[in-house]
Amino acid sequence: MKLKTECHEANHICDKNQYKEATFLEKVRLNIHLIYCRACRKYSMRNSKLTKAVNNPTVQTVSTSEKEVMKQRLQEQLNSSNS
Repeated sequence: MKLKTECHEANHICDKNQYKEATFLEKVRLNIHLIYCRACRKYSMRNSKLTKAVNNPTVQTVSTSEKEVMKQRLQEQLNSSNS
């Protein structure tokens, strides 16, 4: 049983884990690797944030009327800078 994992393997396991495809042994190997590898810990944290953002999107859109106001202000700014 091989517990030592290289970074490229750990990143691959991390990606599999994100989609719930990693086996128990892979998860153990990943966690052991994350204990001593700061770069992979950062990669794993970013992956977790990405997964949470995708699963729970909190995107707020601008209404059509607000877009029109923004367009008008932009056009006014462009016109005043060209004068």
